[in-house]
Amino acid sequence: MDIADLLAPLQQPLFTALDTPVSWVEVLGFGSGALCVWLVARQHIANWPIGIANNLFFILLFAGAGLYADAGLQVVYIALAVYGWRAWVTGGPEAASGRLPVSRTPARAWWVLASATLTGTVLLTLLLDRATDSTVPFWDALTTALSLAATYGQCRKKVESWYLWIAADVVYVPLYAYKGLYLTALLYLGFMALCVLGLRSWRRELTSAVTPLGPPGPAGPAEPTDRGPVEAAA
Repeated sequence: MDIADLLAPLQQPLFTALDTPVSWVEVLGFGSGALCVWLVARQHIANWPIGIANNLFFILLFAGAGLYADAGLQVVYIALAVYGWRAWVTGGPEAASGRLPVSRTPARAWWVLASATLTGTVLLTLLLDRATDSTVPFWDALTTALSLAATYGQCRKKVESWYLWIAADVVYVPLYAYKGLYLTALLYLGFMALCVLGLRSWRRELTSAVTPLGPPGPAGPAEPTDRGPVEAAA
């Protein structure tokens, strides 16, 4: 018995939705994906192992649906998950307390990400169009490039990564519905809602870190060096 035989039961239909069979692997991808995004929004370290499990389920799902770039993307996700897991645990040079803080993406990094996303979209579109039987090469490539940029930002806890995830999900929902993956389309619709919540949560933490509430100073007028960033800018 080979690996294909062992994985075959996961590809079997569990139920039918809108006249389309829904497999075990799609259901498992749905559950693990939703849990992973919820944990990311809460900055819980368990999002990384749950995310890796989700990637494995989606490799099977997307390869079977002819979304080859999305299937290959999951392998990259696993590598990035290992990197992100380590970064969140150790904190790195950005964290004085051993915990990686939420931060903003520098303007220079934005230009690098934008250029990489554009280049990746073009190259993947050409590859999928010429080397596979994909019926949606551009959209598959675009979501792949956006997702990679978003995942890198998530690894470094960059608040703007949520905007990239939302942009990708806006395309993913109709794309998966078009491919008949209705449960996965519904999952990504839920992802968008969770991304909005995650964005709000990370922005709150970023704001509180930028404008901390310190202890009250001594009586009398405060010296300029004692003023917080908000008061100093006034």
